[in-house]
Amino acid sequence: MENEEDSRATTYTTLSAGQDFRHELEIRRSRFITVLRRSPDEETARSLVSELRREFHDARHHCSAFVIGPDRMVQRSSDDGEPSGTAGIPMLEALIKREAAPGVTDLSDVSAVVVRYFGGILLGAGGLVRAYSESVSAALDGAPLVQRRRLRLCAVDVPHAEAGRLENELRNAGYVMAETGYEAAHAVLRIALPDEAAAVAEAHSRVASLTAGTAVLTPQGTEWIDVPH
Repeated sequence: MENEEDSRATTYTTLSAGQDFRHELEIRRSRFITVLRRSPDEETARSLVSELRREFHDARHHCSAFVIGPDRMVQRSSDDGEPSGTAGIPMLEALIKREAAPGVTDLSDVSAVVVRYFGGILLGAGGLVRAYSESVSAALDGAPLVQRRRLRLCAVDVPHAEAGRLENELRNAGYVMAETGYEAAHAVLRIALPDEAAAVAEAHSRVASLTAGTAVLTPQGTEWIDVPH
């Protein structure tokens, strides 16, 4: 399993947290029911296949693909009885080649299952590849997406009397402020920064400037958060 803290990527696109997203296509009398699930690990991704096998127990195929991790190191697919290479791989390619923005292909932590009810008309290898690829792509067209961003949390201790002013100054400068803590001796302001050396260095300089060098940022680790896409 890829370690999110050690990943090269600091942002990627994924599904909004919450319920699965479903979409259905009919192609030459066959029904293709696509279900997308946000899947931070393989166990979650594989559970979707198991659940849909039970729900659509009379369907002929439950083909699947998933991509996991900020660097998309985990990629799996299954044809589930369709001719080799005609279902799982086209589904996986639809996920990994999906453009979240022009020229940006960073979709991850997503599993897709396409349930097929055979309609009696053979589609051929090329037709199956197009059908499974189109099914996932069409589902993604309507799916709610978010950007997942790794932020570096830093804290700064300031006198209670200065906390409000400094927090407002930092917000006005565009910084994302996490929850402020109030201790007996001082207030603790927490800032969420892009996990990049330049951003951290700039924040150190900004805090020093705003406090005449009396306050120093202290690293407090990283956290992944969802932001609107």
